[in-house]
Amino acid sequence: MTEGTTSAAAEGADTLTRLEQEGEIAADYLEGLLDIADLDGDIDMDVEADRASVSIISDTNGRDLQKLVGRDGEVLEALQELTRLAVHRETGDRSRLMLDIAGYRSDKRAELSELGAKAAAEVKSSGESVRMKPMTPFERKVVHDAVKAAGLRSESEGEEPERFVVVLPA
Repeated sequence: MTEGTTSAAAEGADTLTRLEQEGEIAADYLEGLLDIADLDGDIDMDVEADRASVSIISDTNGRDLQKLVGRDGEVLEALQELTRLAVHRETGDRSRLMLDIAGYRSDKRAELSELGAKAAAEVKSSGESVRMKPMTPFERKVVHDAVKAAGLRSESEGEEPERFVVVLPA
């Protein structure tokens, strides 16, 4: 191994350790929240795409956890920001942690991937740009990834909270 390869491997290990630490801090914070709210849920931690990922799952039907998702994921988004702040308070570093509750985000990801693929197919057949409805940053990222996978490009336009994706012809 060369010196550059060794330092890159060490840097990758440091990043993984840091992301695992973020997950641990987030899990502790969320366990406290579940205790306060008197809700049952198990916490699953992972590292995906260079960011810590924490999920709250339920052995039962997850109806209680739906309270933590809220309408259109609004409560989930707020809890994610609070969890990121808790991690920041402990580490001093900005966190890009992703939070999922009761599979809401994973279900939404599948739905949005399909939506992005359909928009890309429409652009390929018509040759015209497609402008989508306003979305959250998470939703836009999933759509951008689906469009890229379909071989096209896309851009975000507008100002929050009305920011939207435009799928462009090749």
